[in-house]
Amino acid sequence: MNTMRKALLSISLVVLALTAGAQLKPVSDAKPETIQLKESSFDFGRIPQGKPVTHIFKVTNTGAAPLVLDDVQASCGCTTPEWSKEPIAPGATAEIKVGYNSATEGPFEKSITVLYQKGQMKMITIRGAVWKTPDQPAPKNQSIALLKNVN
Repeated sequence: MNTMRKALLSISLVVLALTAGAQLKPVSDAKPETIQLKESSFDFGRIPQGKPVTHIFKVTNTGAAPLVLDDVQASCGCTTPEWSKEPIAPGATAEIKVGYNSATEGPFEKSITVLYQKGQMKMITIRGAVWKTPDQPAPKNQSIALLKNVN
């Protein structure tokens, strides 16, 4: 019984030591943030159906080396991101232009994933509500014609 207690105590001490060591990781292992977005989401508000809209997200390289946006992926085909494949110099700003086609009526929220520096990522979102446009143009205003003839 005494041997079993010693074995359990030894195992407990080893687990405790490993756990404590894992919690004391040096801060220098954490990668510094190399990208800053001026905004991480944009609300288009109400937009008419069938009228595409775009918004430009500003990206700043806060690192010491050039920053490359490896890919920018939208959550669906109704959202199209455009960006430069050229490296962004330290301290410089670039743009990600995000378009939404507004073909479907109703509220929407779409996510765009920005992949950079071979494996890191940021998420940006767009949202809004598409309202159905009338099928016919508004009728001609007869009152305007009457006012013009009053002279």
